[in-house]
Amino acid sequence: MSKVTTTRPPEKRALGSMVVVDPESLPFGTKPDFAFHYIDISAATNGRLSIPDAPIEYRDAPSRARRVIKTGDVLMSTVRPNLKAFAYCDLPAGNYIASTGFAVLRALGETDSRYVLYAILSDDVSQQINSHTVGSNYPAINSSDVRRLKIPAFTPAEQRRIAEILSTLDEAIEQTEALIAKVQQIKAGLMHDLFTRGVTPDGRLRPTRVQAPELYKESPIGWIPKEWGVKPLDHHVRIVDCKHYTPEFQGEGYPFIRPRNVKVDGLEIDGVDYVSKEDFLSLTDVHRPRRGDIVFSRNASFGVPCYIDTDVQFAIGQDVVIMIEKGSETRFVFYALTTSTTSAQLAKVSAGSTFERINLKEIRKLLIHEPDIREQRRISTCLVACESQSQGLKSEVAKLRQQKAGLMHDLLTGHVRVGQSDTFLSKLSVGAQGG
Repeated sequence: MSKVTTTRPPEKRALGSMVVVDPESLPFGTKPDFAFHYIDISAATNGRLSIPDAPIEYRDAPSRARRVIKTGDVLMSTVRPNLKAFAYCDLPAGNYIASTGFAVLRALGETDSRYVLYAILSDDVSQQINSHTVGSNYPAINSSDVRRLKIPAFTPAEQRRIAEILSTLDEAIEQTEALIAKVQQIKAGLMHDLFTRGVTPDGRLRPTRVQAPELYKESPIGWIPKEWGVKPLDHHVRIVDCKHYTPEFQGEGYPFIRPRNVKVDGLEIDGVDYVSKEDFLSLTDVHRPRRGDIVFSRNASFGVPCYIDTDVQFAIGQDVVIMIEKGSETRFVFYALTTSTTSAQLAKVSAGSTFERINLKEIRKLLIHEPDIREQRRISTCLVACESQSQGLKSEVAKLRQQKAGLMHDLLTGHVRVGQSDTFLSKLSVGAQGG
């Protein structure tokens, strides 16, 4: 059985007694042609390190390229540390130099480097960092205060075990995110095929234009199947403009949707302003947005469509329009609005403008593919299936992140102590294995 017990919190020790901070720096007499991979703050995010493909020479490097890093080191951003640009250095052969915006932490004795990373990512250490951070426009923590940060003084065996458990969850998260990226690539290719070749009644893509040129014709938006038409957007959907006034906002009530809340993945309801019932009724007297409609932004997040897949009642603000089913299926129209052909039309409309914006007249004139309604539904069904797979994987990532947060708290506070048995790790729910 695994040795997992509830016990009192472990003692804490200063980080400086467990690691050396900034152990090596490039000397100022470094040869101009010395080549290395330069790691800046943007390369580190929540434990992960992105290594640049190409090295640079010392003569071309920024003056802040000074910290020598090696495999097993931990990078901790001392500039805006609340963003947690921290990472473990798992480096292939080569020379690596980090920005002076990092503190380099090199483990002493039997201290486990990965454990150090998870310890400095913990909420407790975040609070300590905040108490030491100085400056408002450019908040930073100095190396002396980094050394004074207190982390739990687990035994080396416990450190390794904690790092192993949390690393396993991180690997599961990375694998699942890689699957999400793969599904998104598949969807992009599928979108291209579906809007250039379509889907026949037996559920197959038509042969390509190279394979069967007689099946295709030219159109104002490129080559399309012969059976298809091309019509302006207002032929496909009824377009309802916003009311051109700004209501008074309040802390609760009905969500008020602005362009910044319109996302291709769905409405961003969190953090919106709210309006009273009276204003809601006035703003929606022509049409009350409902599931199956499309919200479309006219500026800021310029030309972004959002398919409404919620029953939450909301009102739209200025520079947002609603699209309602008319001659075509709205989900098909939504996907058509995300194609490269529509993006190209939007780019032409906004070309030369310093403030991207599209007026209602131009929205109505956007040209959209027109298969028959049955083929529209077949196309939508294919893309919905792809999106459902992606959403399922995103839910899995969220679940894994929540599990990791809970385990980090329990393990790093000592609420749960672990031995060296593999039984505890084998019971963890790491869902990426089935992807």
